[in-house]
Amino acid sequence: MGPLVMGAVAYDPKVVTIWDGFREWFAGRDFAFDYVLYSNYERQVEALLAGHVDVAWNSPLAWVRAARMGRGDVRSVAMRDSDCDLTSVVVVRADSGIETVADLDGRTVAVGAVDSPQATLIPLSHLGSLGVGSGDVVVQYHDVGVGKHGDHIGGERDAARALMAGAADAACMIDGNHLLFGVEGTLPVGSTRILAQTPPYDHCNFTVATGAPAELVDRFVALLLDMSYDDPDVRPLLDLEGLKAWREGRTSGYAQLERAVEEVGFYDGAGSVTARGYRP
Repeated sequence: MGPLVMGAVAYDPKVVTIWDGFREWFAGRDFAFDYVLYSNYERQVEALLAGHVDVAWNSPLAWVRAARMGRGDVRSVAMRDSDCDLTSVVVVRADSGIETVADLDGRTVAVGAVDSPQATLIPLSHLGSLGVGSGDVVVQYHDVGVGKHGDHIGGERDAARALMAGAADAACMIDGNHLLFGVEGTLPVGSTRILAQTPPYDHCNFTVATGAPAELVDRFVALLLDMSYDDPDVRPLLDLEGLKAWREGRTSGYAQLERAVEEVGFYDGAGSVTARGYRP
């Protein structure tokens, strides 16, 4: 039986190393596994719903689209420990004099790519919930890796650089990248201050549709959950993929993104792309 075929988006060359390694690890446990790479998440979601792949390694935005296209006939079966309970931050320069979100009125807010949940959709929605609407600020997009839903952090890094260069008054990014940019020097330690922080949300998940082969999916998930960070054969792959352990999938952490998608009309109710100017 098999193999189970997974879809993934080629957001970085390391993706090949990761999934080749996983395929070899699975083979050592008598599980046939293969993968197909896509250039963007929109195509991957369509392939999943058409039955071309059995499971998709989806971004949170891709999950939202899959749920709409599948009209709820999809489920999240696994996710990384690092996908759970994340936040995004809106940061300003420490010497900017901007003390509250109300002080952003008429100013420029740098964000990531137009399709980035963590650096664009969710933080802009959060600012809106705090009374700062899109008409109150100038949104400066940094469209790196469009179609890859912010998995390519170049847009966030460019937003951070714009902040430091004075081309923007605030910048949006996931909290982990705020720390990373401090370590690498893009945002020198002490140079920025967090102005606002979103409530927690979830990130990527393995998504399957009802027609997926249940026995293969169950075995796939069981093997994922059985992976140990103490295993020297699998630890390098987990490090590349940014996790210590796999967890069972959940969908409770996508409400903020669902709301943001509705607010900007990124997808319609059936999952069709309706975002103005978005070309993955």
